[in-house]
Amino acid sequence: MRPRAVVRYIVLVAVLASVTPVTAQEVSGVEHWVEHAGLKLYVWEKHLGNPAGKPVVVLAQGSATAGRESFDLQVPGKPSYSLMDVLAREGFDVFAPDIRGFGRSTRPDGHMTTQEASEDLNAIIDYVLKLRGRPQVHLLRWSWGTQYSGMCIMAHAEKVAKYVRYAQMHVNSPDLAKRRPRLEAFRKTPYVSIPEAGWKPRFASMTPAAVTESDVVETFAKAAVQVEAKTPTGPQLDMVTLMPMLNPRLMPVPMMLIHGEYDDVADLAGLLPFFQQLPNPYKRYVVIPNAGHMMHLQGGHRLFQHEVVSFFTAP
Repeated sequence: MRPRAVVRYIVLVAVLASVTPVTAQEVSGVEHWVEHAGLKLYVWEKHLGNPAGKPVVVLAQGSATAGRESFDLQVPGKPSYSLMDVLAREGFDVFAPDIRGFGRSTRPDGHMTTQEASEDLNAIIDYVLKLRGRPQVHLLRWSWGTQYSGMCIMAHAEKVAKYVRYAQMHVNSPDLAKRRPRLEAFRKTPYVSIPEAGWKPRFASMTPAAVTESDVVETFAKAAVQVEAKTPTGPQLDMVTLMPMLNPRLMPVPMMLIHGEYDDVADLAGLLPFFQQLPNPYKRYVVIPNAGHMMHLQGGHRLFQHEVVSFFTAP
C-alpha cells in the first residue's frame, strides 16, 4: 500500500498594515507558508478587520510574476490598483499565492508544469479552508492562472463556490502564436532572467498607450524585477505544446469569463465556444473597455473590479 501523502502547513505570524486607512481601520496583510510536495509555497493574505466569517477569495497569478506583485501592487497615490485591497474593503478575505517557481516560493531545479501548479493551488485551497473554517472559496484567475486553476476545478469543483477567469488564452490566441517559435528555447532552460525593462511590453501589446498610466507600468516593473530573479519557462512550454488543457464540460461551478477589449490573448471568437459549453446555467461573459491583457492594472480596472464584486456577492 502506498503511504498517504502528508501535507504540512506552516503559518508565519507576521501582520503588516497597508498604508491606506479605511474608516479608522486599515487593510492588514498576513504572510503564510504552505508546505506541499517538499516545497514551501508563499501565500499573501489581505483583509479588513477580523477575517473570521468573511467570504474567501483565492487569486491566481499568470505566467510571469508572483501573486503579491500581481494583485497587491502599491502605486503611490493610486490605491485603486491594488485588487487585494479593493476586495478586502468589499468584505472579502483575500489570498494571493506564489506558485512553485515564482516569487518567494521554492524554485525546483527543472521545468515546473501546469499540472504541478494545479496541485499547488489545491493544497493552498485546502490550507485556506482549514484556516478559516469555510466549506468553499471563490477563485479569481488571470492568464495562465486560468489553466492551472481550471485543472484544479475539474478535479475538485466541490471546493469552489464561484469562479472568475480573466484574460484566458485559447489555442489560436495571437500572443501564443508569437511564442511558438521560441519552443526550443523554452525546452532548453527551465528559467530565464527578465530585466526591469522587459516587464513593460505586456502593457502595450495591441493596447493603445492611453489605456495605461506610465507610473503604474514603472511600479509594476520595479516590483517584478525585485521578486523574480529568474522566471520559469514551464508555463510557456505547456501553453505552446498542450493547449487546449481544459474541458469546459467538466467545470460545473458558476463562472464568469472576462477579457479586455485590447487583449492579445483573449477574444470573443476564441472563447465563446468554451463559454457555451460550461454546464452551470449561472454564467456571465464580460468584455471590459479601456483594458488589455493587464486589465487589473489598466484604465478599465475599476469596471473590472465592479464586475468581480457583483458576481461574487450575487445571491
